[in-house]
Amino acid sequence: FTVEVQTIGRTHHKNLVRMIGFCNEVKERLLVYEFMTNGSLNRFLFGDARLQWNLRIQLALGVARGLLYLHEECSTQIIHCDIKPHNILLDDNFTAKISDFGLAKLLRTNQTQTNTGIRGTRGYVAPEWFKSIGITAKVDVYSFGVILLELICCRRNVDLEAAEEDKKILTYWANDCYRYGRVDLLVEGDDEAISNLKMVEMFVAVALWCLQEDPTMRPTMLKVTQMLDGAAAVPTPPDRSSFVSSLR
Repeated sequence: FTVEVQTIGRTHHKNLVRMIGFCNEVKERLLVYEFMTNGSLNRFLFGDARLQWNLRIQLALGVARGLLYLHEECSTQIIHCDIKPHNILLDDNFTAKISDFGLAKLLRTNQTQTNTGIRGTRGYVAPEWFKSIGITAKVDVYSFGVILLELICCRRNVDLEAAEEDKKILTYWANDCYRYGRVDLLVEGDDEAISNLKMVEMFVAVALWCLQEDPTMRPTMLKVTQMLDGAAAVPTPPDRSSFVSSLR
């Protein structure tokens, strides 16, 4: 615990919450982070007031860049394992900062995967958690795909109170809308998003790549960031047969 906390404590990136201390006494373990004035993304994303489209784009890019830093730019690769809106905090300027590394796994220099018990939150966990295979950074990529769709649509991945059955699980509904060329249905009533439908379609495509059942088919966070930035083309995602919901 101490070694992992010290490693996390050395991380420094504008899209990560800075850890300022910890407690490790007998059975008492506590991580202390800097205070984020605007609380969690969860608080704003699913409220009555919809965040502006451009802000949602910046939040998505911020989370992507934070994950890229953890996966590829740290001296020790860190897999967060619990990426969800509740663990994305916002500072005074609404900069997205990834927090809560309580479930994180560190990989040694010569490691590409690890074996560990299931971690994460229902609705955001990658399918490989339920299989007897090694866990890689691609579990965070999957979770990011779910969050990206939630940012686009301003709704939770799981909404069992949705009037229509096919809209209860956002990841499935988004996939269907994309296949039928109706991504406009995902942002109905959102004038800003409607006026940027090409970008909406591109972001949905990136999310669907992140949500592929086979982790080897998911892009790295470097590729994800490049696609979101417009620095790399976004190919058409595979069909639904290779797509899976995060629910089990």
